[in-house]
Amino acid sequence: MYRYDHFDETLVRERVAEFRGQVARRLSGALAEDEFKPLRLMNGLYLQLHAYMLRVAVPYGTLSSRQLRKLAHIARRYDKGYGHFTTRQNIQFNWPALVDVPDILAELADVEMHAIQTSGNCIRNITSDPFAGATADEVDDPRIWSEAIRQWSTLHPEFSFLPRKFKIAVTASDDDRTAVRVHDIGLRLHRNEAGERGFEVIVGGGLGRTPYIGETIRAFLPERHLISYLEAILRVYNARGRRDNKYKARIKILVASDTIDEFRAQVEAEWEASDKARIDWPAEELLRIRRHFAAPAFERLPAESPRLAEARAANAAFDQWVRQNVAAHREPGYAIAQISLKPIGKSPGDITADQLDAVAALAERYSFDEARATHEQNLLLPHVKKDDLYAVWRTLDAAGLAEANIGLVSDIIACPGLDYCDLANARSIPIAERIQERFADSASAADLGELKIKISGCINACGHHHVGHIGILGVDKKGEEFYQIMLGGSAASDASLGAITGRGFSADEVVGAVDRLVGFFKSVRQPGERFLDAYRRLGPAPFKEILYGDVASQ
Repeated sequence: MYRYDHFDETLVRERVAEFRGQVARRLSGALAEDEFKPLRLMNGLYLQLHAYMLRVAVPYGTLSSRQLRKLAHIARRYDKGYGHFTTRQNIQFNWPALVDVPDILAELADVEMHAIQTSGNCIRNITSDPFAGATADEVDDPRIWSEAIRQWSTLHPEFSFLPRKFKIAVTASDDDRTAVRVHDIGLRLHRNEAGERGFEVIVGGGLGRTPYIGETIRAFLPERHLISYLEAILRVYNARGRRDNKYKARIKILVASDTIDEFRAQVEAEWEASDKARIDWPAEELLRIRRHFAAPAFERLPAESPRLAEARAANAAFDQWVRQNVAAHREPGYAIAQISLKPIGKSPGDITADQLDAVAALAERYSFDEARATHEQNLLLPHVKKDDLYAVWRTLDAAGLAEANIGLVSDIIACPGLDYCDLANARSIPIAERIQERFADSASAADLGELKIKISGCINACGHHHVGHIGILGVDKKGEEFYQIMLGGSAASDASLGAITGRGFSADEVVGAVDRLVGFFKSVRQPGERFLDAYRRLGPAPFKEILYGDVASQ
């Protein structure tokens, strides 16, 4: 895990002191809200529907037990006893008092955390594969490169006031667990035919009002040139991105209007003219960062665990959890233990202070003091001995964190919606909870297989509804909440945008509509087929008919 050096520490402490002064001026009335707004946004502070919300950065999703315990403390002391993990691997506190925010930031600084660049028109928190350093299918640890990008982008003077917010994701696996194709820049580390490591560079992805799947601008970029190439992309976007209309200010709009070929030509020209030797980091600096991500001291263990097999045979609930929530590890005798933050009937992504403490204790004792946040609003322990999985599960079960639903129909991504957000048109959380309750039977949910439902309360798509197998978008219709259903989306390696099926459904109707879709899928699926596979095989027409009756009349 990366540890702050003197520069990191100084930067964060100075930012805390600066913001403390700005908050004091706001509280005294010396700063009006419109003057304070850009200052608070640079420090992760939003003004939502009922209160301020503080978004804390979790770079590439990595957390130590010390950091988790600090988050638990903040939830208890300054909030209402819980936090909320987001689709960018961050954590949000929804009820802090403005007067307390500088103290919160100071306490975060004590554990090498901050809220810098979690909002505003800048390069946001860098996300990465939560399986990094643990999965056998990666060509390198993507956190190394995520950290390099974090350091390069933090308070970068040229990119601190971009046309709009900018998001970068990194993976080093063909199995995309990071949604790289729906980011402003997605980076996939791979090897070319000569065995050299480099990046596929993908630009112009994004969701929201005008969703796009990103396009490849470079199939192979030598890894040593990553920073200079990113700088070239950002320079072109910063210079040419529209500032007259915030809805058209994203890089996806620029790429789409220029075409990928034209945009590529501009970036390549900028890159060729740049001083790569000055911009690209020296090998010794990258090596310094790499040392922070050295593999833990794994024990030499047999691939199979008799203790695990015995526990699975004796406890059906534990066996189901292992089948659904545990993933393969690159080291024999170890596993990746995923922790669902989607218990039935609860807000997706929420976690209490006590639960944060429980995860901290597990990370410290069983996972080399490390936990990860995922972009699907869950957590995981990356390095758990198979022999220890039963003990981990018992602790999670006692903490209310043992839901065996990773990837299933109740593992729903949802934004806060109209319960919290002043931008929302409709509630998301109650819809998610009702769908979870409808599919609460774990055996039936497991039988359905992978089925990703994603819910947004407005067109900004914080719930990623465009890339759900079933996506649900809340809309306002003459003062009433309605929900459009989209089908066929994916944020994985087979990335695609869902298509709107037809008219929206009322809050009372939408769960029934989802139920009909699931029932139809069960009646037509082929062996081993996912909902998404069936939709792609059959096309939209039969699914629309299930939703609306005679398609021809729609």
